[in-house]
Amino acid sequence: MKIAICDDDYKELAKISSLIDTYVRERKVLLIYSAYQSTTELISTMKSREYDVLLLDILMPGISGIQAANEIREFNELVKIIFLSSSPEFAVESYQVKAYNYLLKPVSKEKLFHLLDQLIMEDQKPQEGLRVKTQKTISFILFSRIVFVEVIQKKLYFHLTDGSVREINASLSSIEDMLLCRPEFVKIHRSYLVNLWHVSEISSKELITSTGKTLPVSRLLYGKVRKAYMEHLFIEKE
Repeated sequence: MKIAICDDDYKELAKISSLIDTYVRERKVLLIYSAYQSTTELISTMKSREYDVLLLDILMPGISGIQAANEIREFNELVKIIFLSSSPEFAVESYQVKAYNYLLKPVSKEKLFHLLDQLIMEDQKPQEGLRVKTQKTISFILFSRIVFVEVIQKKLYFHLTDGSVREINASLSSIEDMLLCRPEFVKIHRSYLVNLWHVSEISSKELITSTGKTLPVSRLLYGKVRKAYMEHLFIEKE
């Protein structure tokens, strides 16, 4: 797990870094962390370097912690932001940027260790979705939200249950292994993967999704698609 710590107070930064070092020794886990005293430097670095967790002081000179979090959320939806503050007055505002937690300063060993235990436990859980990275953003798409995936000219389009579409530069083969190992996903055409939970009708030539989209079904794949769909209906009725 990779952690970024950002605090303009060098003593506080050194203290948190030392606590993380102690945590690594005592828990015998692998954590990599980087320390920053400037939100400007942090934002710039995070555009090219990924972190799983961000410990971010709210009262920073120049760009505040809240402002920095807003900017980071524009290109990274996944990093877990934990705000640091000597006062609880910013707690409500912090959750508007989907903060994971809020720690009051001075940060105690007990509270930081409890938080790190929780983060590591969550990090080790199997993820029920895809991590999607584009040129501008990093996001996470739940498998259950994917209606179908379409490929057009070396671009993938994830059509989601809310009607939105996520676009990334990739081939269908790059995600096939991740999706087709799951029983709810099936390839219906060289250009389409479909989530069977979101299929309303199927025939030998086409398929209709729960969102009303009509997709072509390959003649060569129809037998396999129909079998998968019938098995899925059986599971759904159980």
